[in-house]
Amino acid sequence: MHSAQQRKRWSLAASSLMLVLLSGCLLPTKHKLPIPKVPEIVQKATADELAAKLNEHWKNFESLNVTVDIKASILKSKEGVSKDIPVFRGHILMRKPSMLRVLGQYPVVGGRMFDLASDGSNFTLYIPSKSKAIKGTTRQHKRSATLEENLNPSSFFDAMIVRGLEPSDLYAVTADTETIEDPLRKHLYETPEYVLSIMRSKPGSQELQPVRVVIFHREDLLPYEQDLYDIDGNLETIVTYSKYTRTGSQMYPGQVTIKRPIEEYQLIMTVDKVIPNMTLTDDQFQIKVPGDIKIQNLDDAKFADPNASKPAETDAVKPDATSAPKQ
Repeated sequence: MHSAQQRKRWSLAASSLMLVLLSGCLLPTKHKLPIPKVPEIVQKATADELAAKLNEHWKNFESLNVTVDIKASILKSKEGVSKDIPVFRGHILMRKPSMLRVLGQYPVVGGRMFDLASDGSNFTLYIPSKSKAIKGTTRQHKRSATLEENLNPSSFFDAMIVRGLEPSDLYAVTADTETIEDPLRKHLYETPEYVLSIMRSKPGSQELQPVRVVIFHREDLLPYEQDLYDIDGNLETIVTYSKYTRTGSQMYPGQVTIKRPIEEYQLIMTVDKVIPNMTLTDDQFQIKVPGDIKIQNLDDAKFADPNASKPAETDAVKPDATSAPKQ
């Protein structure tokens, strides 16, 4: 049995605790949090319907003629800095299934910075200011020390147009919501998304190989991001699409950002003009290299840049006066 003195002590302690609680010292306090704004329309779609949208868009695509302003940045991740290159003009020609021509022009003077052409299997890169021409196999494109030489044709094509699915592709969809803060208006915006993961089965294995991930905004069911993986499962390219406008019967982004984590560079392309499905001939995807320029084969073992392990750079060199490709 407890003594009267112990009971008295417990009674005093309980009374003190009640006084503290009643005084509000231990009561929770409330804070007003910003309420995220949600879109008025949130659409629903299945994985099959999202895959069908990509297939339909790819089916309707035959060619593309795009004029862009390109802001390039060299991302030196180990140093925590980036180097921005002055905005330059770009002319892009694309034809199904993988034909590509990219001409970069110097700002102000408009001379040719570089000229890149590919048929999907092989490519030619011509840099007039360096009197340099390179040929190689697209999929075996090696990392270089310069921005121009790091422009991988196949990845560039796949970034500019979201392809349809191959018959052997497997896919799954998940729903997610991204909350974005507007620092100027101090508002939060909720963006409901569908994440379509596209994979392939590895031969003789139950393992699935990631091919790409396409993120759709559920407000309009358009792709706003595409992550592409190499054959070893490494994240090779991150592409974001924004500022969609209608061109003919198709919606096309007004800004495309390509980020290449391995080569450590980023291209922000602001679209000035888009001409879809115009007739493009084979000669528009061919580069005429002057006869006095020695063409180097990128797949030749002797062609090895000692600075290839360094982040990409670009030189401010004398421009070439050659005009844009015939459009």
